[in-house]
Amino acid sequence: MTSDQLHQPDKQPEWNESFYFNLYDKNKDVCALMRIALKPNRKQKDVFCFFLLPDGTVAGIRDDVPMLDDKLEAKGLNFECVEEERVWNLTYKGNMPSFTGRKARQSYVEFSFKFEGINKIFDYRECVKGTQSEKIPEAVASEHMEQFGRLRGKLSTGISELEINALGERDHSWGVRDWNAPKLWIWLTAQFGEDCAFNLTKLVMDSGEIDAGFVYLDGRNRAIGKASVQTDYYTSGGPKGLRVTLFEKWGAWHAATGNITRTAELPFATGDGRAVSVMYENLTKYSFKGRPGYGVAEYLIRKT
Repeated sequence: MTSDQLHQPDKQPEWNESFYFNLYDKNKDVCALMRIALKPNRKQKDVFCFFLLPDGTVAGIRDDVPMLDDKLEAKGLNFECVEEERVWNLTYKGNMPSFTGRKARQSYVEFSFKFEGINKIFDYRECVKGTQSEKIPEAVASEHMEQFGRLRGKLSTGISELEINALGERDHSWGVRDWNAPKLWIWLTAQFGEDCAFNLTKLVMDSGEIDAGFVYLDGRNRAIGKASVQTDYYTSGGPKGLRVTLFEKWGAWHAATGNITRTAELPFATGDGRAVSVMYENLTKYSFKGRPGYGVAEYLIRKT
């Protein structure tokens, strides 16, 4: 069984199987983020798909739909695995609300992208072992795979037709996912070319912290054992910049900086409707070993 196949759920209501992709085309200055999650115990699929466009427009959908099958398909968004652990087709057809400042409108959006993995898919359990890996992340998906790659295809925004040639990241996780469980969740992806990238999750729970991810250099994944992240925040609460130090499990360390350029905000509520956490999906320009790069800095911040 490969990591891209669906897994048997346990009986917890918030168990989910999540597939996520992002991309940034630096020549077109277009960023996209998308996710489909299957929640079989709730008979529900969760979906979001957002674009951060050059003029500051944020276009996207976020919803949940009844889970009538286990296809990775919801609200016009579809993920198709072509070659396990390497190639995926991503498509969307439908209307999307878009916001430029305070102006809102509906646009018909259509895209077709092919994701081709560059590095060998990375298992977070290479970073964390034993009781730390079993206990700390159990409320935020206990199994987690990451891979960066090249995405090519076409995007129609309702205003323009674009050929997309981008780098990006995908992840696949399964287990219990409670968005309000972490005190702080930082998930960073950065690509500097097909020969250099990194990924990091820093998870702060009431019970402790966990760091996991990889640095891709010299044609191989290097597991991260520990990381330091210093973040500058706006007075409104969202992040605006960061400095990160990544320590490989085997001793080497790497420093990077990130400057956030665009943001989409996604609130998460409890069952009674209280918004207690906010996710900030941030297009970020990074610097690493003297090289510029781009990616996403995702911050989930508990507000209460």
